[in-house]
Amino acid sequence: MEPDRLNLRHLDVFAAIVRLGSVSAAAAAANLTQPAVTQGLARLEHQLGVALFNRHPGGMTATAAARGFAPRVEAALVHVASRRVTMAQLTAFVAVARGGSYVSASAATGLAQPSLHRAVRDLSLALGRSLVDRRGRGLVLTAGGSRIARGFRLALAELAAGIAELEGLQGLARGRIAIGAMPLPRARVLPAIVAAYHRAFPHVEIVIAEGSHAELIEPLRDGELDLLIGALRDPVPGPDLVQTPLFRDHPVIIGRAGHPLADAPHTTAQLASFEWIVPARGTPLRAMWEAMFTRAGVAVPRVSIECGSVILIRGLLLDSDCLTMLSPDQVAVELAAGLLATVGGSPAGTLRTIGLTARTGWIPTPDQRAFIDQAIATAAQTS
Repeated sequence: MEPDRLNLRHLDVFAAIVRLGSVSAAAAAANLTQPAVTQGLARLEHQLGVALFNRHPGGMTATAAARGFAPRVEAALVHVASRRVTMAQLTAFVAVARGGSYVSASAATGLAQPSLHRAVRDLSLALGRSLVDRRGRGLVLTAGGSRIARGFRLALAELAAGIAELEGLQGLARGRIAIGAMPLPRARVLPAIVAAYHRAFPHVEIVIAEGSHAELIEPLRDGELDLLIGALRDPVPGPDLVQTPLFRDHPVIIGRAGHPLADAPHTTAQLASFEWIVPARGTPLRAMWEAMFTRAGVAVPRVSIECGSVILIRGLLLDSDCLTMLSPDQVAVELAAGLLATVGGSPAGTLRTIGLTARTGWIPTPDQRAFIDQAIATAAQTS
């Protein structure tokens, strides 16, 4: 069951019944007749395949399934922020926002472009604000449109989590977790976490998106990712995010085997005389690299190649006298094979914390909670 098949009005009255305790009160709150509320609720129960209320002569009471689903629905409705929005408008706008054009949105959803145009236009009228601006053949979201698109994505994420929890109660093996993986954990820790978790929860779909912190943070905020794993930021990038430490990593200086400084004592000034490959400014590793020279009173050398791809960095190191700073885990195979070498030990102050980043207030499903627990346990064993 996909959340975009649900009716927002039916969800609204369902949440109102749970909150207010009766159909009549919910009907009054939603400005609907009691028969309309009853019909909408029956339709919702049919779609979800689960009884949400126990009917009895004195009224009806919420089932355990309803009590668990209601907070997800309430959170989704807060993100939607308007009773004038329909699910068709919501999903159309999310598709257009993601695709950047009606053509791309049509290809992704299978909906005709005129239908998408109409849905976005009607949504704009319902909310009383402009949502998109044309840029050539594409579209750009207005500032208000960007905020609304994020809210809609988060609403869909809440509903998807709620549906997964309902299906779990029914014994239907279905679950999903979407993880954003930054470079370091991909080398050793994340494979160990995922392997152990998959053995315990083979029914859960695990989606891993690779990228830098800058590339993954907005999909996390949009609800497209549930968690990020990688180097934590200090300070935390915003009040909407929460970080959980897993372990500490000690980066070292890496060069090719046989590098002029690999087997000889050297100074920081000598390190500065070589060309370096380091990640972009704003990353913890770049800050540590610059601090290494600053502490020694040595001018920070010019960055010859700015790169965050470990695969590319390894290839460049093998064919030059360039140096870099990486975790030994990221080049463990090359170090063991004697292709690369550490140039001295871990420099003073080169310590970074690796952990999980999630949205503030995010409520993981049981399957997602189990993944977090597995990540903590695996990190403790392997760090």
